Amino acid sequence: MKIEHFPPEFETALPVLEKITAAGFEAYFVGGCVRDFLLHHLIHDVDIATNATPHEIAQLFPKYFDLGIEHGTIAVLERGETYEITTFRTEQGYEDFRRPSQVTFVRSLKEDLKRRDFTMNALAVDTNGNLIDLFDGLKDLEEKIIRAVGEPEERFSEDALRMMRGVRFAGQLGFSIEEKTFAAMKKRHDLLEKIAVERIRVEFEKLLLGDFATSGLQAFLDSELYRCTPHLLGEDKALKTLLHALQKQTLENPVLAWTLLYDFTSKKVGIETFLRAWKLSKNLMNDVKKLTAFLPVRKTRMLNTWEVYQLGNSLSQQLEMLMIYYQEEVDLAGVTEVFEQLPIKNKSELDLSGDDLLKNFQYPAGLWVGAALALAEKNVVIHRWPNEKNSLLEKMAEEFPWNKYLK
Repeated sequence: MKIEHFPPEFETALPVLEKITAAGFEAYFVGGCVRDFLLHHLIHDVDIATNATPHEIAQLFPKYFDLGIEHGTIAVLERGETYEITTFRTEQGYEDFRRPSQVTFVRSLKEDLKRRDFTMNALAVDTNGNLIDLFDGLKDLEEKIIRAVGEPEERFSEDALRMMRGVRFAGQLGFSIEEKTFAAMKKRHDLLEKIAVERIRVEFEKLLLGDFATSGLQAFLDSELYRCTPHLLGEDKALKTLLHALQKQTLENPVLAWTLLYDFTSKKVGIETFLRAWKLSKNLMNDVKKLTAFLPVRKTRMLNTWEVYQLGNSLSQQLEMLMIYYQEEVDLAGVTEVFEQLPIKNKSELDLSGDDLLKNFQYPAGLWVGAALALAEKNVVIHRWPNEKNSLLEKMAEEFPWNKYLK
């Protein structure tokens, strides 16, 4: 097969390949970018493979960055763009079931492609548009099959994360996993325990956010990979509930995904413990914890003014969207209206400061200042007090529990 018209991403990168081939080496577009082009999907990154060693590439491109030269990867800067270039290699000694203890640079494209995970990712395209397909990857793409290159057990023993990548691709592409490949996943699912949680989480999130998440989640369950992930052992019922819920609508972002997942679990551990075990970012954890706190309320009624204010417009909207998965009526317009009618949208808009309180009441600074500001904030938000400094000071003199704080 020959590609007559390169996508823009390939056209932009083509001079890099041509510079390498002009020096007497081979260079190809490889892996996911080729797969995505053939599937008419958005190309995120252009990966280039060559038989030139990293040091030979460095001589061709003065502007380069070491991304792991010892493993064959170097990044070059060309015409304002950065490209990762990897030398053909073979790998041996996967003692941690993830990283090879020995990498050998080779001059053969076939030797390089045979170490890749799945046939659909073992495709290469040269500068003339010729597709190199040594493992029937194109046929598997056309038949929507995820098949390991060579012996599946060997591939998964080399890098156990490949099993998660397999179910992730099922969730993203809607492909089925070839029988022998799936059998190897199920047999060696325990190897996933050797993989860092951060890497597993990345694949799992992509699965949950995929257009065909139910396919990926079903494979995740049936392969028993879930048994080797944080706090999901014994939660097959929760995953089945999530699978059923995702038949209604796909998930739009990680906040919704993690909130929904945790809510369906048996909650044997608290939300903080659960999320920390999965190594989520601090910001993502905070958002999920907020939604988790307000979810029981929203299941019974619409959020009130104070609750919408506390969550903010974005998270209030996301909480409303979660109702789809609980077969509850969704009212995004209603939430937006409540937020837009708030007298203040955040604490900084309050027409009262700690200095104002200290100057007016002339008490020593203490816990009462924060408590007074919190009282003013809530009463302004719920439309009980006007957001005007003098009026707020008057209300504070009348209603703040001074005896509680000034003994």
